Amino acid sequence: MIHLRSGLFQLAFYVSFIVQMIIFTPIYFFLPRKIAYKIPKNWARVNLWLAEKIIGLTYEIDGLENLPEGGYIISAKHQCFWDTFALIPTLPDPVYILKRELLWIPLFGWYAAKQRMIPINRAAKARAIPEMVARAHEELADGRELIIYPEGTRKAPGDEPDYKFGIARLYTDLKVPVVPIVMHPGLFWQRHSFLRYPGHVKIQILKPIEPGMSATTFFRHLIKVTEKASDDLLMETVRINPHVPLPEVTRIRLEAIRAAGQPAAE
Repeated sequence: MIHLRSGLFQLAFYVSFIVQMIIFTPIYFFLPRKIAYKIPKNWARVNLWLAEKIIGLTYEIDGLENLPEGGYIISAKHQCFWDTFALIPTLPDPVYILKRELLWIPLFGWYAAKQRMIPINRAAKARAIPEMVARAHEELADGRELIIYPEGTRKAPGDEPDYKFGIARLYTDLKVPVVPIVMHPGLFWQRHSFLRYPGHVKIQILKPIEPGMSATTFFRHLIKVTEKASDDLLMETVRINPHVPLPEVTRIRLEAIRAAGQPAAE
């Protein structure tokens, strides 16, 4: 049954994407940017609905009261494709920092460019940061929510954290709050796997880290609070979804947390 549902979801996901592209592309590029954003938001809502109805994958968002007014940075855990669109319907005007190569994809790249997503050349490393900061400053000045994945790539639930220092540069240069967000959709939408599992995902929005810390102090604090909350949420998510098969790295992390008697990110 899991294989059948996973196949049906994949089919529905891509059919929905193609149909919405055919219907909305002719008008998307003629609309003002913020109005046009309703089209990607609708695409995200449809994806979440399909995941619930076909797979049985539901979700909730906890901590919406922690989102500040005006422009701010979201520092989110990244485990699978699901978490790249799950927040889009909830946030007023999110903007992502993404690999510049994604803008080269026909249609997708054009959609992203219209929404002024911020491309970064990973090959340029530190040389790309000043341009990224300048673009981010422009978007935050417009009151947008900047979403960044500080580990730079997808990580399995409980995998060893690997935060990049670029998030600290953004924090000190932009002087806006940073809101950590943790979630574990990778338990149900695992990397390099066709299968999609039913269950319930909690997206947990933590309290914002206000500007004013040094880059190093902020960086250490961000990792500490994020990983502690991530460990706590991992334990909770596994407890309420005991049927989900766990990746090896997740089992190892859970054993370490239990052995310590508390979240091991302190």
